[in-house]
Amino acid sequence: MVEVWTATAHVPGRAVALGQAAEEGGFDGLSLGDTQHLAADPYAGLAVVARATERLGLLVGVTNPVTRHPAVTAAAIATVQVESDGRAVLGLGRGDSAVGRLGRPPAPVDDVLDYLLRVQGYLAGEVVDAEGYPSEIPWIAASGQPKVPVDVAATGPRMLTLGGRHAERVTVNVGAQPERVAWALDVARAAGEGRATPCSFGAYLVLAAHPDPVTARQLAIGPLAAYAHFSGMRGSPVELLSPEDRSVIEAVTADYDLSAHGQRAARHTAHIDDAFVDRFGVVGPAAHCVARLRELADLGLDRLVVVEGRDVAQPEEQRRAHRCLVEEVLPALHEGR
Repeated sequence: MVEVWTATAHVPGRAVALGQAAEEGGFDGLSLGDTQHLAADPYAGLAVVARATERLGLLVGVTNPVTRHPAVTAAAIATVQVESDGRAVLGLGRGDSAVGRLGRPPAPVDDVLDYLLRVQGYLAGEVVDAEGYPSEIPWIAASGQPKVPVDVAATGPRMLTLGGRHAERVTVNVGAQPERVAWALDVARAAGEGRATPCSFGAYLVLAAHPDPVTARQLAIGPLAAYAHFSGMRGSPVELLSPEDRSVIEAVTADYDLSAHGQRAARHTAHIDDAFVDRFGVVGPAAHCVARLRELADLGLDRLVVVEGRDVAQPEEQRRAHRCLVEEVLPALHEGR
């Protein structure tokens, strides 16, 4: 049965409430983003959540090779692993808002690979070559906890290949169209052929479950634009997109306002039409969302990492959509557990 994780920002002082609400709401895991200018520290937040929950998976979704040294990242997520008794997962990507707010571009894929291999070495208790200096973190192995799995967030073929070869998990970020998700999974699976331990697969999805499709689209458009522009980042294979998706994604990326990251009122959302929201996201009444999510799960996904639609101008509708998700969508997905 597919797991369902919720991805959100760590609001300062709200980590325990976020974690407890996720566990009580029926989610299998909680993901906190690593974006220092927009949210509180995810490692500190997840460590606090660990002591306030019992079964919830705890994901940093996601860190990057730019803002933290690999030894610091390994020590931080290993701390969450100890505090949670083995429920931690480290998400890793090229970087977006965390690096953009420093005036830096996303990390090149080769840098991500180097970073990933060094983090994996530290987490496995190995001696890592730190630019000619032998470096290790002995207390991680001595903690007695299983190795923390690394989850690569991937959109393009090179990141999908990197994750399929070198990470325990790959979570694709290509929207909600089954053909796009199937393509991404095929690339990652092909890269991992012959591995001793199979890779686990998931998908990041923007979801707004609401009885009114118009309201659902309004709630979804802010976070959906944030996730869609990954497909237009420098080095992304936009030529693999359909013509209608490519025109929208290129326009959003070219006009992307990082200061309004994830917000419905951002100027770049003007380039997104209803048809794109319906294709790229999962929006509408509960039954429609359940059918879309089941179709994606049947592609061989082990987990769905959902980013709920949100709009500061419609707080009551946002709460209504959340209730629809936890009271109708999740129970339907969990039937037969």
